[in-house]
Amino acid sequence: QVQLVESGGGLVQPGGSLRLSCAASGRVFGINTMAWYRQAPGKERELVANIDGGGSAAYADSVKGRFTISRDNAKNTVYLQMNSLKPEDTAVYYCKVLKFGIAYWGKGTLVTVSS
Repeated sequence: QVQLVESGGGLVQPGGSLRLSCAASGRVFGINTMAWYRQAPGKERELVANIDGGGSAAYADSVKGRFTISRDNAKNTVYLQMNSLKPEDTAVYYCKVLKFGIAYWGKGTLVTVSS
């Protein structure tokens, strides 16, 4: 089993920045792709960004140029640096990892962008 704990969410004004973290623990050997998803009220969960074991990253069009995903394999942690935040970025952000094809999810952290 893999446990994931997200942190770093909160309330921020439009144009501000936040950095999310997701730490994996338990049986972490074999974790490959790490990703961030988000789910806004009344909407489906959507992929924000992912990063593979080699460090290659991909982003949703809506966050390109504003968000950066990174990982520290020694700490089994994935990060999401979010800049130039907009009200439409308001959502619960979830961390997901893949281990031998099995997905593990965190419980989420709320990000609210509002003045």
